[in-house]
Amino acid sequence: MLDLTYDAPTPKVIAGAKHDWELVIGLEVHAQVASKAKLFSGASTLFGAEPNSNVAFVDAGMPGMLPVINEGCIALAVKTGLGLNAQINLRSAFDRKNYFYPDLPQGYQISQLYHPIVGEGEVLVELGAGAGEKPTARRVRIERIHLEQDAGKSIHDMDPTMSFVDLNRTGVALMEIVSRPDIRGPEEAAAYVLKLRQILRYLGTCDGNMQNGNLRADVNVSVCRPGDYERYQETQDFSHLGTRCEIKNMNSTRFIQMAIEVEARRQIALIEDGKDVVQETRLYDPDRNETRSMRSKEEAHDYRYFPDPDLLPLEIEQAWVDDIKASLPELPDHKKARFISDFGLSDYDASVLTAEVANAAYFEQVAQGRDGKLAANWVINELFGRLKKEDHSIENSPVSAAHLGALIGLIKDGVISGKIAKDVFEICYTTGRDPAEIVETEGMKQVTDTGAIESAVDAIIAANPAQVEKAKANPKLAGWFVGQVMKATGGKANPAAVNQIVAAKLGS
Repeated sequence: MLDLTYDAPTPKVIAGAKHDWELVIGLEVHAQVASKAKLFSGASTLFGAEPNSNVAFVDAGMPGMLPVINEGCIALAVKTGLGLNAQINLRSAFDRKNYFYPDLPQGYQISQLYHPIVGEGEVLVELGAGAGEKPTARRVRIERIHLEQDAGKSIHDMDPTMSFVDLNRTGVALMEIVSRPDIRGPEEAAAYVLKLRQILRYLGTCDGNMQNGNLRADVNVSVCRPGDYERYQETQDFSHLGTRCEIKNMNSTRFIQMAIEVEARRQIALIEDGKDVVQETRLYDPDRNETRSMRSKEEAHDYRYFPDPDLLPLEIEQAWVDDIKASLPELPDHKKARFISDFGLSDYDASVLTAEVANAAYFEQVAQGRDGKLAANWVINELFGRLKKEDHSIENSPVSAAHLGALIGLIKDGVISGKIAKDVFEICYTTGRDPAEIVETEGMKQVTDTGAIESAVDAIIAANPAQVEKAKANPKLAGWFVGQVMKATGGKANPAAVNQIVAAKLGS
C-alpha cells in the first residue's frame, strides 16, 4: 500500500463578521450502474437514444406490470462495496419512496432505506504534499450504499407553453453512496468526488461521466463554531453541526467547490444577523454564483416509505460475494504503490499515470522491461502533453504503446539521442510509422564514432581561436563548442562523447 500520512480533517475556516466558522460537508453521490439494462426491466440504458425509445411497460408505470431485479446490477453494487472496503449485507430489501414527479410514472421510486445492500465503508482521499514530504490522506467514512431507480427528464425549453418528458432514464439503476459528514472544506469535497469516481472507473461499475449525469452529487453543507465538530464526534449529536442545506444535482467538481463556499457564507450571514438557517434543498446557479431555494427538505416520514410489496427481500450468498471479491481488479492505491516500487517513480508521476485505468495500462506496456523513469517522462510530458493539446484521449493516441516503448529502447541503447528522439516522435505521431524504421530510413542514427566527432570538434576549434582563448579562461564557455558541434552534425553526435572530447581539447 501507499506510504501515506493520515491526518485528521483540516477544517476550512471562514472568518465571519463576528466569529470564525468551520464547514461541515457530507455528500450523497449518485452513480449510474454500468449495466446494459435497467434495474427492474430489460429496457436499454444507452445514452443519447431517441426520447422515450428505451422504455419498458414497467418503467412507464403500466397497470399490472411487475419489477424483476436485474442480477447484474446487484453484482455491480456488491463489487462497488467491496472496492470501498465496505460491509456487504447478505440480506437487503427494497422500499417504496412516495412522491410525485412528472418523469416518474409509477408515482413512487423503488429505493432502499431500512436495509441497504452495502453498509459502512471508507474512501481514502489523498491530498497534495510539498516537495520531499509524504502525501497526506483523509479517511472519509461511507455510511451506506443503496440501490434505487433514476427518474426521467423533464424538458422545459422546447415550447413556450408546454413541458416534455423523456422517460429513457426512468428505471436506470443508481447507486447512492452516502458519506458521513467527515469533509471539512471545498477542496476536500472535490478530491473525494474525484477519488470516488476513479475507484468506480477502475472497478468498471460506473463510467463516471459527469457531463452526461452518470455521476452527480447532492452536497450537504452546514457551518459550526470551532470546537463544535469535535463535540459532535464525542457525542454523535448532529445538533452541534448546525442546520444543513442540501445542494442538489451537482455534476462538476469546480461548481461543487464554488457552491459550498457561497452556501457557507450565506448561512453565516443569516446566523450572524440573528436569523435561522432553514433546512431545505437548494440549487446552485453558476452564472450568478449563488444558491437558491428549490423546496423544503423532506424527512423520511414525508415520503411514506414502506417495503415494496412487489419485491421480496433480496438474499445473496457469501460464496457469491467471495467470487466477486476474487475478481476485483487492482485498485488505484495499490497500482500507484506498485508503480512507485517497481518503476522507481515519484509520487506525483505515479499519481498522474494511475489517474485513469487506460493511462496506467498504456504506461505499463511502455515501461515493461525498460527504464521506468524515462518511460514516465515520455508518457507524461511528450505524449500526454500532445494529446491534451489536441483534445485526444489515450484510447485514440496516434502513437501506440509498442511504438513509444520502441522509441525509449532506441534512446536507452544509444541509437538516438533525446533530441533526435523528439523528431522521431513527431514523425511517429503524425504518420504512425515504427520508430526503428523511421531512424533507419531517415538516416537519424546517432553518431557514436569518436573519430568523426573529434574531427568535427577540431574543425570548430580551428575556426574559432578567439573563442578558444575565452573558453580556456572560463571553462563554462565550453558549452558553446558543444552546441556548434551538435549543429554541425545535425544533432546526431552523441552528446556525452562531444562533451568529453571538447573538454579534453580545451584542457578544461
